[in-house]
Amino acid sequence: MNKLSFLVSLTTSDNDYQIEQAASAESTARRLGVDLQIIYADNDAINQSQQLLQVIQSGSRPSAIVFEPAGSTGLPQVARAGAMAGMGWVILNREADYVVQLRSSYKVPVFCITSDHKEIGRVQGRQIGALLPRGGAVLYIEGPSGSDAAQQRTEGMQQTKPANVQVRTVRAQWTEGSAHQAVSAWLRLSTSRTLQLEAIIAQDDSMAMGARKAFQEISDMEQRDRWLSLPFTGCDGMPKTGQAWVRNGLLAGTVIVPANAGLALEMLAKAIQGGTMPPERTFTEVRSYPPIEEMAAAQRSRRPV
Repeated sequence: MNKLSFLVSLTTSDNDYQIEQAASAESTARRLGVDLQIIYADNDAINQSQQLLQVIQSGSRPSAIVFEPAGSTGLPQVARAGAMAGMGWVILNREADYVVQLRSSYKVPVFCITSDHKEIGRVQGRQIGALLPRGGAVLYIEGPSGSDAAQQRTEGMQQTKPANVQVRTVRAQWTEGSAHQAVSAWLRLSTSRTLQLEAIIAQDDSMAMGARKAFQEISDMEQRDRWLSLPFTGCDGMPKTGQAWVRNGLLAGTVIVPANAGLALEMLAKAIQGGTMPPERTFTEVRSYPPIEEMAAAQRSRRPV
């Protein structure tokens, strides 16, 4: 059997979770002894589609493609082209209806590995409850409108947040820079100066830090200190970023979402070498960091009852 080769397509190189995805894939590829190429879509679904089609139509095709969608679809036409060309196809952090049909039509491994984005949102809703025992309003920094992950995280958060918590939403693009721009624009609105918020909740750790940067740039020292004294939370919880930001006090909490690109390579290698089809869908487990009870206790110590 020829040496296995895998292509991993990630959304952007400017996001701590995507950086961890790349590191996970690289370390697993070294351990398995397989060839690996990583490309980035720059948060552009059309660019990602063109990149992958170029690979599929080239003379030196990889054994399989692993990709995290940059847009609102799982690129069904590209997936079919890849399967027809004899390549495995793995979708990260997204589910797609076409997976069932491709699995029945082609003798290549096709499957999804995803976090339960609604559960991520539910964890964030519980974190909000721990941080705001008396209710109030939060600024919620949501991912792009075309993202299923963003929509599902919002839905989950709405399911578990306390009824006495109101949510004000701004959108960003899963990066620190985009959240900085979004929050800076929001701060220029007259309504932002009169709104009494109790927390800043972001669907991504990088976006939470971008929001902090926007508040740090406020020229009025009293207003700046008031904003920065609020609890900030994010998602992804990578060891060197999100978890570290919690430990040093920049974030009050995060949701640990394990990188799954390495697991995808392991499952692909086993499937191709063993001739077996992996499960159609595999969920990775998510959890609050720190635990909800610790967040509630820390908040009680900050505010007298």
